[in-house]
Order: sequence, then C-alpha cells, then structure tokens
Amino acid sequence: MKRNRVILVVDDDAQVLKMLTRILELEGYNIITATNGRSALALFDKHAPDLVLLDIMMPGIDGFEVLDLIRQCSEIPVVMLTAKREVPSLHRALTIGADDYIRKPFSIREVVTRVKTKLRRAEQCGSLK
Repeated sequence: MKRNRVILVVDDDAQVLKMLTRILELEGYNIITATNGRSALALFDKHAPDLVLLDIMMPGIDGFEVLDLIRQCSEIPVVMLTAKREVPSLHRALTIGADDYIRKPFSIREVVTRVKTKLRRAEQCGSLK
C-alpha cells in the first residue's frame, strides 16, 4: 500500500497555512507547517517531506536561504509561493533550484495541480521513497 505523501508548507501568514493545510489534507496529503525558515529546516530534517511549498518573504531566514540549504542535501520538489512579482525573484528561485514558482494570490486548483504534477514526476524519476 502506498503511503500518503508528506508536504511541508512554509509561510509566515497563518491564514495561508490554514487554507493550504485544509485543501491539501482533503487531497489526501499529510501536512507539516512552519512559520519561519529556521523551523522549516528543523522539520525538513525531522520528517523528510516529499515536497515543500515555500514562501520567499519570511522573517529571519528567507525562502531563498531555505531553498539553498535544502538543495545542499536533497532534490525533492520545492515550489516557491510568493507575493513577489519581479522577474529577478523568479530567476533567483529557479537558479537556486526551485522546481516551480506560484505567485500570490493563487488559485487553490493551481496549487493542487502543481503539487500533484511535481510529486508524480518525482515518483516517476525514483527520487521519492
């Protein structure tokens, strides 16, 4: 039997965390949440999630730094969530190793579709356990 995939959702906005948690749990995923980069990295090490939804603008360690640290040890899918609209932010995220980039405000359907797509590709490539 295939286990439910674990998704780490990282955002300093409690409403965004609550909404994404509810929607993704309804899709059958196990959700772990973090409100800052430091706790995200600790939870990443502890739970070894299958995918990370990662906000860029957070206090302390921002999403770019978290992504860079994740890429030093893992190739799991990382999807950036951000209100940043500038092309340099998109370019930086993709250059560091993001697999996708979703701008806020976003459609729930878009997030769910992109999550499913990234997990399916990772599974086909054998990069998920």
